Amino acid sequence: MKKKNELTPEQIHSMTLEQKDRWWLENVYRGDMPQLNLRSAMTGMILGGILSLTNLYVGIRTGWTLGVGITSVILSFTMFKFLSKMKLGTEMSILENNAMQSIATSAGYVIAPLCSSIPAYMMATGTVIPLWQTITWLILLSMLGVLYAFPLKKRFINDEQMPFPDGYAAGVVLQNLYDEKDGKEGVIKAKILGFGAAASSLIEFLRSESVLAHLKLQFLAIPAYLDDFIYKFATPAIMGTPLKDLTVRFDTSLVMIGAGGIMSMKSGISLLIGAILNYCIIAPYLIKVGIIEHANFKSITMWSLWFGAAMMTSSSLYSFFAKPTILAEAFRKFFGKKAEKKKDILAHIELPIWISAVGIPIVGALIVYFGHAWFNFGIFEGLIAIPLIFIFTLIAVTSTGLTSITPGGALGKLTQLTYSVISSGSVTTNLMAAGINSEVSGNASNLLMDIKPGYMLGAKPRQQAIGHVLGIFAGSLIAIPVFYAIFHGDISLFTSETLPMPSATVYKAVAEALTKGLGVLHPTARIAALVGLVLGIVFEWLNIRSKGKFPLSAMGLGLAFVLKFPDSIAMATGAILVWYFRKGAKEGSKQHKIFVENSETLCAGIIAGGSIIGIILILLETIVFAK
Repeated sequence: MKKKNELTPEQIHSMTLEQKDRWWLENVYRGDMPQLNLRSAMTGMILGGILSLTNLYVGIRTGWTLGVGITSVILSFTMFKFLSKMKLGTEMSILENNAMQSIATSAGYVIAPLCSSIPAYMMATGTVIPLWQTITWLILLSMLGVLYAFPLKKRFINDEQMPFPDGYAAGVVLQNLYDEKDGKEGVIKAKILGFGAAASSLIEFLRSESVLAHLKLQFLAIPAYLDDFIYKFATPAIMGTPLKDLTVRFDTSLVMIGAGGIMSMKSGISLLIGAILNYCIIAPYLIKVGIIEHANFKSITMWSLWFGAAMMTSSSLYSFFAKPTILAEAFRKFFGKKAEKKKDILAHIELPIWISAVGIPIVGALIVYFGHAWFNFGIFEGLIAIPLIFIFTLIAVTSTGLTSITPGGALGKLTQLTYSVISSGSVTTNLMAAGINSEVSGNASNLLMDIKPGYMLGAKPRQQAIGHVLGIFAGSLIAIPVFYAIFHGDISLFTSETLPMPSATVYKAVAEALTKGLGVLHPTARIAALVGLVLGIVFEWLNIRSKGKFPLSAMGLGLAFVLKFPDSIAMATGAILVWYFRKGAKEGSKQHKIFVENSETLCAGIIAGGSIIGIILILLETIVFAK
């Protein structure tokens, strides 16, 4: 962004909220430039619904969700530029594209519980939640996140001018696209995005032997794993267990390589070391001595997740509480200044505060009621969840505003610990309480991060609020039915090779441990949990003391004990490749342009293309061709 459209640090600290709002209205606000209209709404809902499937696919595989904002911006920019050249329409304005981006990203966030609390509840209870209940539940949680987000916008974005780094980056991308008079930069990004998507889609298609067989194209098939050729001649093993039974294989898919490409090198190396340690050393030994009974991913991960979950939990909690200023700042920012007595000069474009004041109790009451009726969630426990959401949302928004990192995992585990005391013995309450707090606080934080570009570009906040709501419905009505079609009522598919669900596995394991006690675990698993707990704290302490220079990530190392070996290795490969090009590509060269300047664009294309085709292929294999 142009610096003339930003306040200096001195101005941020010295100006009142009213002065900042007046400055924004006079210097940044773009008035009645087209923003949320029929075409931006429809484009956002369609792209958001489709791209939410990329988050669903990646979430099922890794437990993570990815932002789809920049991908949707480039796609819509390219699409309407093409239509304009064909004389079939006009190009989108910068604010139309921003409104579209708000809708698309909102749609992408909706699916998070589908990869965590929802399947965890189904696995714990052995019952399938009806489709309409899941749609209603996720819409309510997301709506509550929106209702919490917009009152906080005034404080965190207008007044404190917090950076929200990822949101700021999205604003810069939009500005760059529209600052180029001939659209050259946007065209380059679109080509790179399209190339990544096409290559990844083609690989996914050629890997699907059953689909190719039905299409009489099996001669085009490539192996799902690079080591398939080796097993025609030999069966490599570690301590007597074949490598393929240990999941020590190398996937031909590009999706996880793309996901790794947007990671840090530290995370990639940590995944690599963790995967080798778990699947090449610990698991083979435990299988040999009989502690792990069967050589497959499900049996291995039911032991190893205790080390991984403990390490991820302790490191995230230690990191969170090691910075008490975030906690203090969260409350200071909301309560520390008296409300402005003067008339709000942005009242005509901001979302009226009364909507949140009225909506939060209503939506909160509906969540408590449906939680009790559908998930055996006690009324008392549900009522406690609402104020907890407020506290955790303040914390999450502050962390996201400063670092772009939303501590959803830590807050979810905090909720589970809290409810192990409030409602001991209830796995369902523990799971759904964690799902409520983690989803609402995370949704509010991420939505504020996506409001940041609109503030930078001079958009109407009220229209962004409406756009976010449209995105919630788009994501819910597309991604949730697809999710149900994928597992088609068979809960046993969860934690399988097809649907590994690492996040849901951790949610369920933590809930059962907190309600039944660790005595149900094998003694070695309890020792592993204790070791993971200690190492998570030690690693995070070293990371803080070294100011981020400690070479390993506790989260990455712990995650490798929950993911499949091929996924960890693929993501590590993506991180290493991007690091390699950043170090070796000569500035100004084509390699530098593609793999350094536009590495995130390329990776976004790889993820989007492969994920969408991957979802389609799973549907074909499990529904159409299975009959």
